Amino acid sequence: MKAWLLAFRLRTLPLSLSCILIGSTLAWDSSEDFCIYRFVLLVVTTVLLQILSNLANDYGDSENGADNLERIGPDRAVQSGLISKSSMYRAMILLAILSFLSGLGLIYLVFGFAYWKQLLFFLVLGVLAIWSAIKYTAGRNPYGYSGFGDLFVFMFFGIVGVLGTNYLMSQNFFLEHTLPAISIGLFSVAVLNLNNMRDFNGDKSAGKKTMVVRMGIKNARIYHTALLFVAFISSIIYVALLQKAYLAYLFLMICPMLIFNLKAVWSVVHLKDLDGQLKLMALTSFAYSVLFSIGLIFSNYGL
Repeated sequence: MKAWLLAFRLRTLPLSLSCILIGSTLAWDSSEDFCIYRFVLLVVTTVLLQILSNLANDYGDSENGADNLERIGPDRAVQSGLISKSSMYRAMILLAILSFLSGLGLIYLVFGFAYWKQLLFFLVLGVLAIWSAIKYTAGRNPYGYSGFGDLFVFMFFGIVGVLGTNYLMSQNFFLEHTLPAISIGLFSVAVLNLNNMRDFNGDKSAGKKTMVVRMGIKNARIYHTALLFVAFISSIIYVALLQKAYLAYLFLMICPMLIFNLKAVWSVVHLKDLDGQLKLMALTSFAYSVLFSIGLIFSNYGL
């Protein structure tokens, strides 16, 4: 059980749920529509997809050589021999099936068979989410080894996660909701960027061409700064655009954490020391989603 809990990497779950929280809040803000059953299924599906991604990452990095002696992060279950490759592969298949069934139940609950076009669209989107969770590092030609991890994280943890959740909760789409989707998407990419900066030497020797390996550490620091700046500004523009009450700016409380993170990223000498900043950035991203949601809800009461 301890080995499987290690492989599940439960500390990654709050970040994956951030887009669900923001999307659900936006749905309530625009339509005051909130179905607890849809929300629960969204959470279950997202958790299953995140665990599937973590298992596939453990399996794929071991299979493709990224889990080598130069790796700095937490121990991997397959690499350390706690779980065999065959057991991990079977667990991946099980999680993929459970994710599909949970997602299928969700879209049927929302659309039924009456709105078959929407049902089919989200069904295809769900299959793509399962595929992307597996193909990040597992299988032949994983996209995470070609530098496309950042793009997929931005799309599924940001644009698709927020706007998709909003639509499933309210059946509404507003273009301005893209701004907070961009924010949490870029914050999530920043977490991945820190992870890839920390693993730069190991990834480079294993032939894993992440964005950091492609651009180098100096440019990765500039890239990280740009990610945080654009994410922060996008949320400010959203709140100002909708002329929300002052409490909607509650997410500004994460500003000191972002400054601290940036100072560390620019001053760190040994890349292994970024491991602590990786955890801080993940916590900051989740804190942003909570504060943004709380502020948006209470701002509707004129606070």
